[in-house]
Amino acid sequence: MTRCYLIAAVALLAASDADAQRPRGRALGIPFRGTTGPNNAITDVAGVAVGHSTIVVGDGKLVPGKGPIRTGVTAILPRPRGNWDPVFAATFNLNGNGDMTGVNWIKESGFLEGPVLLTGTHSVGTVRDAAIRWQVENGRDFLFTYPVVAETFDFLNDANGEHVKPHHAIAALDAAKPGPVIEGAVGGGTGMGCNNFKGGIGTSSRVLRPEQGGYTVGVLVQCNFGGDFTVLGVPVGREITDLGTCTVLPQPLSREWTRSISPCQSRGGSGDSDHGASFQRRGSIVVIVATDAPLLPHQLERVARRVGIGIGRLGSWASNFSGDLFLAFSTANPGAGAPTGTPALTMVPNDRLDPIFALTIDATEEAVVNAMLAAETMTGADGIREHGLPGDRLVAVLKKYNRMP
Repeated sequence: MTRCYLIAAVALLAASDADAQRPRGRALGIPFRGTTGPNNAITDVAGVAVGHSTIVVGDGKLVPGKGPIRTGVTAILPRPRGNWDPVFAATFNLNGNGDMTGVNWIKESGFLEGPVLLTGTHSVGTVRDAAIRWQVENGRDFLFTYPVVAETFDFLNDANGEHVKPHHAIAALDAAKPGPVIEGAVGGGTGMGCNNFKGGIGTSSRVLRPEQGGYTVGVLVQCNFGGDFTVLGVPVGREITDLGTCTVLPQPLSREWTRSISPCQSRGGSGDSDHGASFQRRGSIVVIVATDAPLLPHQLERVARRVGIGIGRLGSWASNFSGDLFLAFSTANPGAGAPTGTPALTMVPNDRLDPIFALTIDATEEAVVNAMLAAETMTGADGIREHGLPGDRLVAVLKKYNRMP
């Protein structure tokens, strides 16, 4: 326990320096569409904050309950800490093989009443309970509440080992801050793979032109899905075929689904017959969209639906085994959730939503690529290795297809 806590604390300190990350998509010159906010992150929406708690312990063959451990928690605060004013929100499931707690009340009331947390599949309960404790300790007064915790399956982790503890969730919430967001294999994204490369946390933002309202849309993803990986229409997954899922340990491995993964030293390509690639197509993605545009819940649901177009651009087909869970919220209309009075609300007319839809799609696409570029190669439980997407090779492929000069 002590060792896990210390490693989580060290990871939090490391995650505070976003400049240490590998180059993001725009830094490589990838011509994503649209104008970003100053941080190209969900935190470009004023008041939104993000924090991580990361646990990385051990190597080698899986020993259930002991490790190796590759997991964590990511926290998103929709308003500054101590501001418990609810925000309008909505959710949408492109495919529902996943879990996001608290959504019934969001659908019923139209409000998100607290933070959003992301973690591994089997840590949802622990993180949910810790979120209640953190809100009480930070001054929120409520009779009952329904914390929002979403998950994807961290297959590089000893997922059944219950290694995420309440203090890890609280650490992520305490670490949440505005400004640059650390990306890659951190927080809830630590043990994830994405499109047959290493996955994790990624973010991006877009700003509307002044004549369109000047609003900001920010997206954060926990990327663990798969498909025919495509960037700007280019079949990147079919061009980079030598870096697929592999294991550094001899077979047989301890988990049934791992027993046909190729040894890393014998890898040739990662075509459709590759077991690792096939497994990752079962993976999931959680996407959180924030905006300062004054949108009502039914409009936010429409925004959340457009996230699916963004991941579709990347080659996802939302497979049967995939949990594709999206949540959108608006920080506009403060006081709308007040228990007394008759709030006066503003909203963007439906006829002016198209630019917001487009920005959501574009920011989702870029956030996933940022997650994959930021995530360094990681070897986890059973020696399973996921390679980080090499920026130079991605650029070379885009140039080959004339997407970059």
